[in-house]
Amino acid sequence: MAKITVYNVQESEEHYYTELNHYDFELQLINEPLTKETAGFAQDSVGVLIDGTTQADADLLAVLKNMGVKYFFTRFAGYNNIDVDAANARGIMVAYVPSYSPFAVAELAMTLGLDLTRHIFAASSMTQSGDFRITPEYFSKEIDQLTVGIIGVGHIGSAEAKLYHDLGARVLGYQRHKKEDSNVTFVTLEELLMQSDIVSLHVPYEPGVNDLMIGATELGRMKSNAVLVNTARGELVDTVAVNGALADQAIAGFGTDVLPAETGVSGKHFDRLEQVADKNLLELMKNYPNVIVTPHVGFNTEPAMKDMIKTSFANFHEALTTGKTINQLK
Repeated sequence: MAKITVYNVQESEEHYYTELNHYDFELQLINEPLTKETAGFAQDSVGVLIDGTTQADADLLAVLKNMGVKYFFTRFAGYNNIDVDAANARGIMVAYVPSYSPFAVAELAMTLGLDLTRHIFAASSMTQSGDFRITPEYFSKEIDQLTVGIIGVGHIGSAEAKLYHDLGARVLGYQRHKKEDSNVTFVTLEELLMQSDIVSLHVPYEPGVNDLMIGATELGRMKSNAVLVNTARGELVDTVAVNGALADQAIAGFGTDVLPAETGVSGKHFDRLEQVADKNLLELMKNYPNVIVTPHVGFNTEPAMKDMIKTSFANFHEALTTGKTINQLK
């Protein structure tokens, strides 16, 4: 029986792993993320399954190789946190989950966009402090008056486009590789930024290719009453530029489920917000009621969780029985 160690499994998730273990793996479920300090749990495991919280560099992969780990898989669609070349050089196979329920992230992205547009978080913060006045900042459009711009109309972007379209919004899309989508009118990136009331980001992060693709120039093209939503990867958005745009009231809000230095905060409980090391993130969270930060929970729905686990287990089964898997990364 193959032993698989799964890292960063929450107690509420454990039963999904056991119920979906149709290949009868010997599962070891660890509640902590994989780090050099927790790598020892993987001793005698043929495979390791992680999420996006682990920075799998060459040194960590070398430790796992010495333990006999042959398969290093992620249950996420993103894999920029894994040094795939270093893994392959050590004879460790890497695989990922190319897709799971697209509505998990799409629904969160839409929720963040509508929350910021209707100023719910800002208004709730004021009432919690005892201020029940209705201020001019709370004025908003209705959904069928909105233009929503989706940057990256893949599985998730298409799902969010459908949600907005079905509610009556006008949906614009920008996609480097042309495709058909009946819910979307495709335009240039510049046109999308200039026309949209909500700009939602859904492109994969490609290191060295699209780092900080949304910066001061792009924010400067947005309408002053528009909001930016990022549920893709933190490295895609220049938070320094976002701070500046919010300070200048050049945009009306920012919602993000992903952070550029996520390993510094992911899974951690700080006694005080000031203990967050990322000063740009700290400034955003402390100074602006029109900023919403969630702790990378977009994937955290039952359908998405089941899809991620089932595909991950299938990846291990294929690799163990055939020596390869359709979702292998090279």
